[in-house]
Parts: sequence; structure tokens; C-alpha cells
Amino acid sequence: MSQEIFASSVFFRLAIGGDDLGAFHTCSGLGAQVEVEQFSEGGNNGFTWQLPTRITWSNITLTRPVTSDTTKISRWLTEIIRRVERKNGEIVALKPDRTPLARWQVLGIIPVSWQGPSFDPATAQAAVETLEIAHEGLRAV
Repeated sequence: MSQEIFASSVFFRLAIGGDDLGAFHTCSGLGAQVEVEQFSEGGNNGFTWQLPTRITWSNITLTRPVTSDTTKISRWLTEIIRRVERKNGEIVALKPDRTPLARWQVLGIIPVSWQGPSFDPATAQAAVETLEIAHEGLRAV
């Protein structure tokens, strides 16, 4: 019987077009939805065929406290403003000791939104940035 160890704290590293954009604390939206068309076959009253038609990929949202890697996002966005170009990338889930848990190749990435940090000296919360990306598909590596 194999024993699997689960990490209590996971980080996510994002690289786009070979450029490492740093580690993020949260990653959501790794998912897809398949549209299904129903087809009723003549003479077959026992069931209706469920035929897959199109797949829709969810946007991926990553968040992290502001670090020196924040400037990497700014540089990437500046490149996109000059010339919009979809690039492939990779998201890697990492254990606290930085060993990989899982990898996903992300195809055709473009930015949807970036929300920079809000600084409020009245609170003790860390300044957080959020990056949302759209893509054309995921592949487990």
C-alpha cells in the first residue's frame, strides 16, 4: 500500500513563453467545461446520446503578496501592450521545499486582468496582487 504525503502549504510557479513570473500563493480556475449535444436516435427509446461538442476553458486567477517578482508581471504586460501575442506557459504546484507536485502546460495565454496591491497602513494585511489569464487549453505534464 503506497503512502501519499499531502503538502499543507502549496505554492504555484508561473512561467509564460519561457519567462519565470515567480511564485503565487493561490491558483484557481484550472478547469474546463464540455458542451454536450443530445441526439435522440430513431427507434431507440431507451436513452438519448450525449455527444461532446465544444470545450470551454476557465480563466485562471493567481494571487500573491507583492514581492520583487511583481515587476516581472509589469514587464510582461508592457510587452503585451506593444504586441499582443499568445504564448504557451506552465503552472507548477510546488511543495514548501520547492519540489513539484503537479505541472500543467497552459496553451495560448493572454492576460485578462491584473490588480495591483492596495496599500492601507491602517491594516496589518499584506499587499496582494492578482493576475487573471485566459488560455486555449491545459495539458497535464
